[in-house]
Amino acid sequence: MRIKVDFDLCESNALCEAMAPDVFELDDDDYLQLKQEETTPEDVADVERAVAACPRAAITLEGA
Repeated sequence: MRIKVDFDLCESNALCEAMAPDVFELDDDDYLQLKQEETTPEDVADVERAVAACPRAAITLEGA
């Protein structure tokens, strides 16, 4: 599944990074960065939790 982030909505509060650190990270300027654009079988559950926890609904999964 493809991970999409609406960076106009994203507040970079790092909830997603806490739930899926292999996929999301904040850079030195506190902006969210994707480490990968596709989920793997190992991280799909963590990414789904990050999607559900995003307070601005800025993260979605395509092909789910």
